[in-house]
Amino acid sequence: MPGLAGIADLVEAAAMAGVHVDLRLRADELPEGIALAVYRIVQEALTNMVKHAAPARGRVEIDATGGDVRIEVADDGPGVRVLPTTTPGHGLIGMRERAMMYGGELTAGPRPEGGFAVSARLPYGRSAP
Repeated sequence: MPGLAGIADLVEAAAMAGVHVDLRLRADELPEGIALAVYRIVQEALTNMVKHAAPARGRVEIDATGGDVRIEVADDGPGVRVLPTTTPGHGLIGMRERAMMYGGELTAGPRPEGGFAVSARLPYGRSAP
């Protein structure tokens, strides 16, 4: 099952698609379900970054210490959809639902300085619901 160990592969795939991504990961041992949720949120955020911001620079920061996992995925792209599409995506909805499933929260949107960011917090351990 995918987890934190696969995050570096996601970052590498984004780089091959034209988005240079810096990765910063600090993590304690996570429950399997939480680790999978983190992986899927980062996977979808990077997919959106490649689809809508490339070529761009981005960053993925995961801090999974102290009972909460905090995820930040941001880019310096245009901050708006740049590829035409006929159907709206379900990626942001799916990420938000995945975070909520574990009692967490997710926000996503354009950054004031440009680009787009996805931020999530998922509790685990003592602070979990």
